Amino acid sequence: MATGDLNPDKLNGPQKAAIFLLAMGEEYTMKFFRGLDESIIKKIGKYMSEINYISAEVSKKVMDEFLYNFDSSTNLVLSGEDFLKQVVNKTLDKDAAREVFQVIGSRSTKVPFSDLAYISTENLMSIIHGEHPQTIALVLSYLPSEKAAEIIALFSEELMTDISYRLLQIGQVDQAIVFELDEIIRKDLTKIGTASRKFDGIEKLADILNEVDGKTEEIVLSHIENEDSELAAMIRQKMFVFEDLLQLDNKNFRDILQNVDNQMLIKALRTATEDMKEKIFGNLSERAAEMLREDMEVMGPIK
Repeated sequence: MATGDLNPDKLNGPQKAAIFLLAMGEEYTMKFFRGLDESIIKKIGKYMSEINYISAEVSKKVMDEFLYNFDSSTNLVLSGEDFLKQVVNKTLDKDAAREVFQVIGSRSTKVPFSDLAYISTENLMSIIHGEHPQTIALVLSYLPSEKAAEIIALFSEELMTDISYRLLQIGQVDQAIVFELDEIIRKDLTKIGTASRKFDGIEKLADILNEVDGKTEEIVLSHIENEDSELAAMIRQKMFVFEDLLQLDNKNFRDILQNVDNQMLIKALRTATEDMKEKIFGNLSERAAEMLREDMEVMGPIK
């Protein structure tokens, strides 16, 4: 589906659902798919695989319609904000929950720089790279840690050190200054059109299908294959996962192991099945296997 095909005034139901789910992310979509009929999953999955770009206008149209329909359900008496807090706090650890609320804020509170969490690292860097290190440090202090880490790593060693030092020293900041800076950056965002969101629909759907049950996966892929076998093949190729390596013979498996970074291998092993662990250790020398186990013990359990 080309970018221009997404006309905000001509979207059908499955298209809107596909756009909404792409924006919501893999975990939400995975759970959502489990409660749908096969026919609906097929339609939504097909549209998701074809989308590679969602403009700000289309995204706003879909989200506004969702919020309007939700608010119009007069039989619902609940606090969405309270509900969200309960779900987030029960699902995520303390630090992760804090970052979620740092980004989304609440109905009554406008969170500075919240838009920056959703734009590309490149676009964000183009906006703030020429700012004073103190300003950059202030902006980074409001971003999720993962996004801030991506940004700070792009600066020179000297600037990286300077910004980091200023981050350590940030204390209470006049909110008027913060919101003034937020407004300036929002205007810069408008100028370069970064409110639009780019998606790789094939990769996104592949990631989602890697998480759903086998039945749901087959429903979606079989329907797409019937309509576009080439597209289905591209999705299947993206779905190659770690456990697929079990199908390789030992010689080819050892060749791959020799080219895998040790730290990456350790991370993969911490969530691998027992069959995969057995295959990996069985294709290492006794000494290499012993060292790998020691490294895993040092890293500790996955968080």
